[in-house]
Amino acid sequence: MKRLMYLKDVVTLAFDGEKCTGCLMCLSVCPRGVLAAANGKIEVAARDACIECGACQCNCPSLALTVRSGVGCASAVINRMLGRKGACCVVEEGGQA
Repeated sequence: MKRLMYLKDVVTLAFDGEKCTGCLMCLSVCPRGVLAAANGKIEVAARDACIECGACQCNCPSLALTVRSGVGCASAVINRMLGRKGACCVVEEGGQA
């Protein structure tokens, strides 16, 4: 199987620092290490690593994080592994979609 890589700047993840209360719950639930603690709050440290699963949004009591789950990389990776063609946020190493 060829190695799959994420496309840059396609993630729907958005963060509103004004709303963040610093509970850090999102750090506990993010499976990809997209977020990091910084000055008592969080910051988006690896945006392109986000698979848009929605765990951060579902667990953020202050609604500081939003993401359109189910439309991005997580779905695309699963569909690609199942051999389905079509819109995909991953490409094979070397640039082949």
